[in-house]
Order: sequence, then C-alpha cells, then structure tokens
Amino acid sequence: MTMTYAGTTALITGASSGLGAEFAAKFAARGSNLVLVARRADRLEELAHDLRSQHGVTVTVLPMDLGRAGVGRELFSELSGRGITVDTLINNAGFATHGPLVDEDQDTIASEISLNVAALVDITRAFLPGLLASGKGALLNVASTAAFQPIPGMAVYGATKAFVLSFTEAVAHETKNSGLNVLALCPGATRTEFFEVLGGESAAVGKMQTSAQVVGTALKALDRKDTPGSVVSGWVNRVAAGFAQRLPRAVTVAIAARAVQDW
Repeated sequence: MTMTYAGTTALITGASSGLGAEFAAKFAARGSNLVLVARRADRLEELAHDLRSQHGVTVTVLPMDLGRAGVGRELFSELSGRGITVDTLINNAGFATHGPLVDEDQDTIASEISLNVAALVDITRAFLPGLLASGKGALLNVASTAAFQPIPGMAVYGATKAFVLSFTEAVAHETKNSGLNVLALCPGATRTEFFEVLGGESAAVGKMQTSAQVVGTALKALDRKDTPGSVVSGWVNRVAAGFAQRLPRAVTVAIAARAVQDW
C-alpha cells in the first residue's frame, strides 16, 4: 500500500542535492509539507520554489551547518518557535573522506564524525518524542553498504555508517510497537555529488544506482506494514552485503580495500 503523507511535515537534512533532494520531491508528491536543511541556501531556495509550484506544499528552508554540538536541539527549538511539528525525519546529511588514515586531515575527519554520527544522533533524539506522538510518519537514517564491513581507505566513513546502521536498528526495536516506521537505508554507490567530494566519480559509475532508484527502495520499505529496521538498495548491493556478513572478516576487508583502490 502506498503511504500518503498529506497534511504532515517531513524534515530532510542534506536536502540541497542527491538523495536529499530526491526524498524532498517524492514526499512532496505524496502531499507532505517540507523542512529542508543544508548549507547551500541558493540550492535549497531553488528546490523549494520548484516543489511549491509543482505540488502546492509548504516548504520551509533552513540553511544551516549541522556539524556542531547541540544542533539537534537548536533545530528543534527553531522549528518549535515557528509552530512547525515534524512527523517524518530523514537524516541524510553526511560526507566521506578518502585515503589512508595517516594521511587524513584531523580537522576534516573530526567534522566527518560530527556530521555523520553526532549530529544524526542529536537530531534523532531531539525529534523522536514528537515523531512517536504523531504516529503519522517515519524516521529514516541514511547509512550505506559501507556499514557491513571495514573499508580500508575510507576507514572513518565506513565506521560512521556502521554506527548509523546499528543505531537505527536499535531504535527501530525500541519503538517497534509505537506505530512509527524506523528505517536505515543502505545504498551502494549512487550517482550524486558524493563522489565529487571524494575527488571524482568511480570508474564503475555506469553500475551505480540513481537517486530515484535508491529513494524508491526506501519508500517501498516504508510502505510495508512490517517496515524492516534496514534495507539495502539494489539487488547487487543486497548480494554483496549478504556475503559481507557471511565471509570471514579478513576476506571482506581485503575485498573492500581492493574496491576502494579501483575508484
């Protein structure tokens, strides 16, 4: 059954491009009002204008850097002050660093952990009581297939996504009888600006899923009466994730290291 979100409000972080923008479009198409959060105000305003025109929904734009302590409480306070109640939360904001840990800039990896982990937890905790009270929406955290094995060459990123997967599945269990759908989305390589941040697209770009395909997988999972705690997008990624959980750890680490070298 296709869920309708008419009359509800979805908060989407990292909404200016890629998966975040695609989630915004799909939720607007289902009647949801939106709160879009990202750093790039111009991109957010452009997206908001398009979605208002196409779907007649209310779109609130909040340009904000999420990578600082207490950002969840700050965001909750800002929206409460505007009289906005959030029914659906999509934690999509995040970025990756690439290369051996010894060569990584320490300030950059600290920011990576702050955004990918600390901000996600703080935002989730701040809004979770309201999500549970509403019972009309969902909590979706974007993890990655990187969560299923260590990733040499992307050690910090892989660890942050393993945290997101574990955290979200735990919250899903804690809230399983509440009526709130909780989902960790685990995409593989996706055609977004993500790879531009890493310094270029993967050599395997032709095998990547599109943002629309990934978001479609998430929505199908949320439409189910028995929404799973997590879902992997794409059958190839599902097979790979399955092998990663069954093969000896040393084997999966070696395979992951080779894959990163091929990028």
